[in-house]
Amino acid sequence: MPPVLVYTVLRLLAFLVPLGVLLVLRIEPWIAAVLAALIGMALSFILLRSPREQIAKDIYARRHGDHRPDHTDEDAEDSTPA
Repeated sequence: MPPVLVYTVLRLLAFLVPLGVLLVLRIEPWIAAVLAALIGMALSFILLRSPREQIAKDIYARRHGDHRPDHTDEDAEDSTPA
């Protein structure tokens, strides 16, 4: 599976599981949402380091790789009829 998908699903679980637990404990919904967001952020920072780093490496490789476009501006200008 793509690392972005894995990371996204795990981040959602890191938020939704604490939210569910807090709501079962009958904490006010807005307080539960804030606490779940803080808990989810902390859990993802601690536990999801490797998927986050893999995504960062993929983004870096796409932005700084040796990828050349199939068509350059010069090719497009030369191929158009005058």
